[in-house]
Amino acid sequence: MRGRLEGKVALVMGAGSSGPGWGNGKATAVLMAREGATVIAADLVPEAAEETAAIIRSEGHEAMAAACDVTKSDEIARLVASVLARFGRIDILHNNVGIAVMGGPVELDEAEWDRVMAVNLKSVFLSCKHVIPVMLRQGKGAIINVSSLAAIRYLYPYASYYASKAAVNQLTVGLALQYARHGIRVNAIMPGLIDTPMIYRQISSAYPSVEAMVEARNRICPMGRMGTAWDVAKAAVFLASDDAAYITGHCLPVDGGLSLQVAPPG
Repeated sequence: MRGRLEGKVALVMGAGSSGPGWGNGKATAVLMAREGATVIAADLVPEAAEETAAIIRSEGHEAMAAACDVTKSDEIARLVASVLARFGRIDILHNNVGIAVMGGPVELDEAEWDRVMAVNLKSVFLSCKHVIPVMLRQGKGAIINVSSLAAIRYLYPYASYYASKAAVNQLTVGLALQYARHGIRVNAIMPGLIDTPMIYRQISSAYPSVEAMVEARNRICPMGRMGTAWDVAKAAVFLASDDAAYITGHCLPVDGGLSLQVAPPG
């Protein structure tokens, strides 16, 4: 049985995990490979990229690991050139890189604001800048940007995070409309409260303990539990596949209904 991404080449930015377990990018890269795609697993940390690529290869699929700082245009340009030299095309671009730094405008250091904007927003701009010309030549392509429910809902006092993710949403919509007639679809995924390594490193400081964080996040979710990286990965595979051939410019909540709640349970 052919997978939904059979014959496609997928460039996954942020394909490594930021800690033990399954992050959104890692799960997405592996699931895309299981669905038939040749995957380029790119990450700032070479070992993290190779870990993901090794999992894919161990399952009998083709993968290439690449180190890339997605805030630097020249590094993305070199990566795109190397992918084209080896595989000849890029059918899917998945932008998963993101960081969260706690603090509102009073508490947040200006340099930290700039760093979050570079990692979360500029990275999407630069990846699209270098990959869209490839897709234009091909006459088709699918871009999936990982945003956050924080783009449209207040979850924590991290102004740089929710501002950057809101910008990712609108960039997604704008690109979708600009390139719709060129066969390029652009969509975003807005994960809600997802249990990934990132929350233990970047979110847990907002709680008295890790256990308190997990309990609180599970309680807030209408389904009574956080989502997993595989929930995000499944949405990404759908949006990348021909099953979503007439879907573009959509910012899809993957949140177990959290965005529909007027207020979390007390």
